[in-house]
Amino acid sequence: MDFTRTSEQQSIYDTALRFAREELAPRYQSNEVDGCIDLSVRKKLAELGFICSELPEELGGSNQDFVTVGLIIDALSQGDFNVSYLVLLASLNAQIIHQHMDEQYAKEWLVGMTKGEIITALALTEPDHGSDAANIQLKAEKSGDHYILNGEKTSISMADQADAAVVFGRTGSVEAGAHGISAFLVALDSPGISRTRFSDMGEVPIGRGSIFFDNVKVPATHLIGAENKGFTQVMQGFDFSRALIGLQCIAAAQQTLKETWKYISERKTFGQTLSNHQGVSFPLAEQETYLYAARDLCYKTLWLKTAGLPHTKEAAMCKWWAPKAAYDTIYQCLLSHGHAGYSKDLPIEQRLRDVLGLQIGDGTAQIMKMVIARHSLKENV
Repeated sequence: MDFTRTSEQQSIYDTALRFAREELAPRYQSNEVDGCIDLSVRKKLAELGFICSELPEELGGSNQDFVTVGLIIDALSQGDFNVSYLVLLASLNAQIIHQHMDEQYAKEWLVGMTKGEIITALALTEPDHGSDAANIQLKAEKSGDHYILNGEKTSISMADQADAAVVFGRTGSVEAGAHGISAFLVALDSPGISRTRFSDMGEVPIGRGSIFFDNVKVPATHLIGAENKGFTQVMQGFDFSRALIGLQCIAAAQQTLKETWKYISERKTFGQTLSNHQGVSFPLAEQETYLYAARDLCYKTLWLKTAGLPHTKEAAMCKWWAPKAAYDTIYQCLLSHGHAGYSKDLPIEQRLRDVLGLQIGDGTAQIMKMVIARHSLKENV
């Protein structure tokens, strides 16, 4: 493996990092007050080619490899954790739609996504089925050239802001488990849909909520993948997003650590800077090490995906470890800042709350460790 960036990759990363520092970082805290990410930001992201950059050019992308997508997420998250998640969610859903939906009907949606005009949510979780994702109850019954959806999805990111959602519903019997589930692209302005928004401690500009489906008609042309095979086909895309989530969290922590190194090199106590006290600098040195290792793991996972090699185990490692390492780092940085770190005057406490959410959503640490154990047993026993 060679992780040396090409000149194009370095240019894309530098552009994204400059945009993050100059335009995203100053708005990071105010976006939480507003509770959303302004359309103008999405438009700028699109103009720079940062949304769904892995898609082919005819769909508005630039045909970038998956490592380059990671570099974009990495750079953006150093300025605004939540904006980077918006880009991450777009890439996850774009891959699902592009790979598994009829091209004729997918194109309009994908082009709108790359332009920053369409936000797409992913509706998998249900009130009684979080980690047990395959035990879906939302019904999707075939009726002529449509499917009729009835049920509820909950804990859905961007639930009240999204224009469409990739929705998983049961088209087969409950006994069939994952093999009786289909996926659909559903316009969220369809009759019969209602939505709520939760009051969360973090990721406020993204937001979570519930989506209710009451006899919602979805054209059969908007089926994603084969009927009854949507879960097994589409869920493979989560390996991609898990590596991106890892980079997103690590980048926010790395930025906080950078600020903290600067702070302890300037702050003086007992006649010397805090950086001269090993009790202050050594914990930060430990976190620097963890972040370095976690970032390399995430990029290796994206490199494996780009090379078409198996990467499910590595993706699960990224998902459970990187958010934890990021949270631990930001927590240590907050303590190192003392009272100033506890204040909302600095973005540290917001990053701590934002990062925490991804130790829960998109697959808990316990589920990821089950995936790792299953693959390790298969490889070694």
